[in-house]
Amino acid sequence: MKENPAEVMMGAAVLAAAVGFLVFASQSTGFGAGAANGAYDLRASFRSAEGIAVGTDIRLAGVKVGTVTGMMLDPATFRAETVLTVQPDIQVPADSTAVIASEGLLGGNFVEIMPGGSFDTLAAGDAFFDTQGSVSVVSLLLKFAGGGDAAAEGGQ
Repeated sequence: MKENPAEVMMGAAVLAAAVGFLVFASQSTGFGAGAANGAYDLRASFRSAEGIAVGTDIRLAGVKVGTVTGMMLDPATFRAETVLTVQPDIQVPADSTAVIASEGLLGGNFVEIMPGGSFDTLAAGDAFFDTQGSVSVVSLLLKFAGGGDAAAEGGQ
C-alpha cells in the first residue's frame, strides 16, 4: 500500500488543528484548573444554584478569578454544595459573600464574590459563611404580572 504524501500532510494538519483546538478549549474554560496551577478550592452552599454548572465563571469586581469545579446536592440539607476553584493570587476575605448573579435579563449566570472587610482570608477548603442563591426571573415576572394591584382593585 502506497501513501500519498498529500494525504499524509492533510491528515497531519487536521490532527494538529484538533490538538490545538483541545488545548485552547481547556485553557479558555478553565478545565484542568486546580492544583496544577496553584489554584485553591473554596466551598459554598446555596439554597438554589439554578443557572450555574461546572465551568461557570467566578468573578470578583467583574473580573474572572476562578471557575465552578464541582456541584452536588447535600441530601441532609437539600442545599446545592459547590466547589469554587479560585486563582492562587486572589486572597478572599473571610467575611466575603458568594452570590449567584445574572449578566442581565437574557444573559447567563455567574458566581460573584463580594469581598468583606476582614483581614483574615479563606484558606483552601474553607466555606463561605454567607451565600445568596439565584433568583428565578420567571417567578419575579409572574409576581409582577399577577401582583397585588389586581387584588387591591377587586379584580377589575
